[in-house]
Amino acid sequence: MSEPTAEDTRPPIPIPAELPVLPLKETVVFPDSWTPLAIGQERSVKLVDDVVARDERVLALVTVKNDVEQPGWDDLYEIGTAASIQKMMKVPDGTLRILVTGLERIRIARRVSDDPYLVAEIEGVPDVVEESRELEALTRNVQGLFARMIGLVPYLPEELQIAAANVENASALSHLVASTLRLPTEEKQRLLEQTDVVARLREISAILSRELEVFELGTKIQSQVQSEMEKGQREFFLRQQLKAIQEELGEGDPEQAEINELRERLAALELPEEPARAAARELSRLEKLPPAAAEYGVIRTYLEWILSLPWNQTTPDNLDLDEARRILDEDHYDLEKVKDRIIEYLAVSKLKSELTGPILCFVGPPGVGKTSLGQSIARTLGRKFVRISVGGVRDEAEIRGHRRTYIGAMPGTIIRAIRDAESKNPVFLIDEIDKMGADFRGDPASAMLEVLDPEQHSSFRDHYLDLPFDLSKVLFICTANQFDTVPGPLLDRMDVIHLSGYTEEEKLGIAKRYLVPKQLEAHGLRPRQLTFKEAILRIAIREYTREAGVRSLERQIAAACRKAATLIAKGEAKRVALDEAKLREWLGPRRYSGEVRKRTSEPGVATGLAVTAVGGDVLFIEATAYPGKGKLTVTGQLGEVMQESAQAALSWVRSHAVGLGLEPDWFAGHDVHVHIPAGAVPKDGPSAGITMATAIVSLVRSRPVSDEVAMTGEITLTGQVLPVGGIREKVLAAERAGIGTVVLPRENEPDLEELPDETRRDLRFVLADTIEEVLEAAFDGVRRTRPRRAARPERQAAMPA
Repeated sequence: MSEPTAEDTRPPIPIPAELPVLPLKETVVFPDSWTPLAIGQERSVKLVDDVVARDERVLALVTVKNDVEQPGWDDLYEIGTAASIQKMMKVPDGTLRILVTGLERIRIARRVSDDPYLVAEIEGVPDVVEESRELEALTRNVQGLFARMIGLVPYLPEELQIAAANVENASALSHLVASTLRLPTEEKQRLLEQTDVVARLREISAILSRELEVFELGTKIQSQVQSEMEKGQREFFLRQQLKAIQEELGEGDPEQAEINELRERLAALELPEEPARAAARELSRLEKLPPAAAEYGVIRTYLEWILSLPWNQTTPDNLDLDEARRILDEDHYDLEKVKDRIIEYLAVSKLKSELTGPILCFVGPPGVGKTSLGQSIARTLGRKFVRISVGGVRDEAEIRGHRRTYIGAMPGTIIRAIRDAESKNPVFLIDEIDKMGADFRGDPASAMLEVLDPEQHSSFRDHYLDLPFDLSKVLFICTANQFDTVPGPLLDRMDVIHLSGYTEEEKLGIAKRYLVPKQLEAHGLRPRQLTFKEAILRIAIREYTREAGVRSLERQIAAACRKAATLIAKGEAKRVALDEAKLREWLGPRRYSGEVRKRTSEPGVATGLAVTAVGGDVLFIEATAYPGKGKLTVTGQLGEVMQESAQAALSWVRSHAVGLGLEPDWFAGHDVHVHIPAGAVPKDGPSAGITMATAIVSLVRSRPVSDEVAMTGEITLTGQVLPVGGIREKVLAAERAGIGTVVLPRENEPDLEELPDETRRDLRFVLADTIEEVLEAAFDGVRRTRPRRAARPERQAAMPA
């Protein structure tokens, strides 16, 4: 048996070879330690009585499982501690309270008896210890960690720190530490069974480090909580003092003063009935909430939105038609039909004494003045002007707002724009309405239905406000580049006004009256410092721009102004008279010249006309052939309608090969390939039918088409030429490209009335009923048909381009 430690002043206690076994639950008795125990089982009570009566020792073993009522041999660990019972006290309920002292680590060598309690033959399990620097270092480390642990853990008395510091035996130190820590039973049993003192100290060091980290973190958290509590108590105390000071000064509660201010503003606003009830209800909720509540800010923001809207504010309308015409003429050059339509709109409103009616929608290519027309209407009426752009909008909430249940919710663009206008009857321009999208967040075009429907928008509900707002006084104007992409129900609610591209004379007038003065002012130049002659502006229009609008022309004028401003700022010139040579030097080589002659110089190429989102344009349709069996190939990213037109054109040419002077067997030995360049741009529509037929005939005849001729029209299998749409845009595109003759379907003759006088004067028009007439004009260029000056009949729906 091992010797007693140096710290133990008691005489050595002899341990017999056989000892009664005392089963313990969740309590491990370590050598050299004092442990209090509660004994309740009848068998264990008898064991303690017998041991105390005979002044014997007992073997304390821990049960493997805690749910065993009367543990047997198989329910106990084999290694335990021989212990001496120092004190015993009986409790009135029949149980015992004892204090035992651990003596030595013991292992069961043989099972001796089971009745009346377990008795075992034992053998000692001594420590394995070797004096070394590692043992000394581990001992000091455990002492230091244990001292820190005592300072953090409330259940460890400070006397333990002195006791641990005075223990010189490493094994006794490990037993002392292990017995005082609150560790799982399995972990304590593992420490008891560890005979290597160095390994046991190393494991205890790891346990102490782990427990220290947990307790230090808990102490830090407790300190933070305590600090926050103290801060909250301090703030409460200061608020109470501030409240008392304000009451003493007669200032009152600031929150209550704020609520009173809101109530006064709501009363002065004279809201409609339903918004007034909603505002009163929300204000009542606000009074019951503390300012620190999250809902307080949400309700306060909602009330501020109600207060900021112009529920009753309007601006008086100026319906003087002469003044309106003057302002429109001052702001816009030409556009006579559009101006007449606006004057008619205002005249009807004047007779009705209210500005109501269909929603205006300006449709036309970029740069023709759609947005500025809206500004002119607002200026004419004396109303506020607001503009929103819905191009690319995919979320319905952008139009109708978010519900207040979401964090950061706010009203939609309609209500926000009305708020910014500070009037319930502004001119409201909705730009790029043809470019709205739709995805999983909703369809904003559908949300626009309520906004633009005169029967519904008198009670428009935004999701955020959830209150009816009257939009019936608002003059809505929409703009679009094309109406094909606008949903049918939305288009049905609008009165579409087409704005076509400008002629050269119109561009010249716009440049002289608007663009040049605007750019001179923008670049800090006086009119005398830089002069633009009419001939110079014509060169810029013809050779440096080819567009339906005037934006590119304005950029070219701005470029010339920058060059002139640079010369004047450097002191190299006081004034600049812009001539052709200087213009070409500043703007660079011409960008558009002779394209038609170059592209149509070879057989198999014909010039067609088309309408795009940016106005009319010229198409060069090419046809070529190679050995084959009469197969047709079409390329250029064409739609189904255009592919069918190509097939119809080829079928007509093959069926009339003899009449056209072509070899009857030519198609049997050749495949035909029809291509429309600019393959990255999608193209569709039937209006290129006669152009494809002309290109195929030119290819087979090996005879080029006249470079002065462009054409548009749908072809049938019987050779008839059917009408198409977009005549004005197509003719203006031909004029910009320098084409002299335009072939049109005869049924489109009424559309020529829409053309400017100078365009009808400068161009020749061939009105064709059959493809033979088209071919005659395309190859001979001599057939000329003057348009009849008859009154224009009522047109049907616009046909696809």
